[in-house]
Amino acid sequence: MGNTRPPSPGPFVLACEMFVGDDVVNAYGEDLGRIAHIILDVFHGKVVYAVLAYGGVFGIGEKLFAVPWSALRLDTERRCFVLDIPKDGLERTRGFDREHWPAMADPAWAHEVHDAYGAAPYWEGGARL
Repeated sequence: MGNTRPPSPGPFVLACEMFVGDDVVNAYGEDLGRIAHIILDVFHGKVVYAVLAYGGVFGIGEKLFAVPWSALRLDTERRCFVLDIPKDGLERTRGFDREHWPAMADPAWAHEVHDAYGAAPYWEGGARL
């Protein structure tokens, strides 16, 4: 019998669950956490945020951060994502806990999050340079 997982459609089309649990580091190699969730905009058919889990022990006391998907870069050699933000910069952004998620469809919240990471809002079509 062996592997019961269906064949992958290729290296550029992957299931979201493949990324859950992946490490996120900054450009200096500092640990920023791990990907806990992938958030989709179903209406537009886009991956829009990765929810980054930082700190805590076994999920207790960890803080969550919605990071625009366009702000992350996949590093296939190190098998992690890179977020171009200093560790203390992450700590200064507004996070949330598992029991109090933000209203991600709120335009004011979405603009604040995209601005914090220097990413163009996904509905405007691209990353800032």
